[in-house]
Amino acid sequence: MPRRRRIYEGKAKILFEGPEPGTLVQYFKDDASAFNRKKTGTITGKGVLNNRISEYLMVRLGEIGIPTHFVRRLNMREQLVREVEIIPIEVVVRNVAAGSMTKRFNLPEGTPLPRSIVEYYYKADELDDPLVSEEHITAFGWAAPQDIDDMLALALRINDFLGGLFLGVNLKLIDFKLEFGRLYEENGDMRVVLADEISPDSCRLWDLETDKKLDKDRFRHDMGDVEEAYQEVARRLGILPEGGPGDHKAPEMVQ
Repeated sequence: MPRRRRIYEGKAKILFEGPEPGTLVQYFKDDASAFNRKKTGTITGKGVLNNRISEYLMVRLGEIGIPTHFVRRLNMREQLVREVEIIPIEVVVRNVAAGSMTKRFNLPEGTPLPRSIVEYYYKADELDDPLVSEEHITAFGWAAPQDIDDMLALALRINDFLGGLFLGVNLKLIDFKLEFGRLYEENGDMRVVLADEISPDSCRLWDLETDKKLDKDRFRHDMGDVEEAYQEVARRLGILPEGGPGDHKAPEMVQ
């Protein structure tokens, strides 16, 4: 088993040093967490499915001109990505009231919003990822005004595209979380690109006809059939894993 230097380990993924300068290997785990790690567990085969789903969606977004960090999938649990400087802001796009929005505004879950609403959250587990404004972001130097403009424009384009794509497979895109990074080119230019992943871990997806939840909410709220929900999303997108869950272990890590 290869030994690679671990760069970072998060809740659902590990980043390893890539084979070439400026690249990383992103490994998808089966670990699951909710409410900023207040609840943890395992969803068997999640890493395999999220790797395939995220690959599919990143490729489709790339086809319409959305810049991403994705290069290619390497195997069942790993993909090659460009190394970026992560902007510590989670961009959340909401189309239908769910999750924290229902509590903040006393809205019944499932209420259609007048228009898509974009929110920003500061990435800090110890603070429970607080909701922040553009003023907070620029005042504390987390991102420049141009970064925010770029993230907002990309997020709205991604929402339009994914909303239609999921609708085509009888799924409603309720809301989703995006992360962005700064990609520095060899000529010194910098551009903001989509990073991290897009999967049922980061999207709320409901069946168009029944409103059945096919995402991580099934884990968050102990609804059961979590693995089956992720598999159903992959099936509808036409993604079939090449092997069973747990087929590819993480490489040994060197510090």
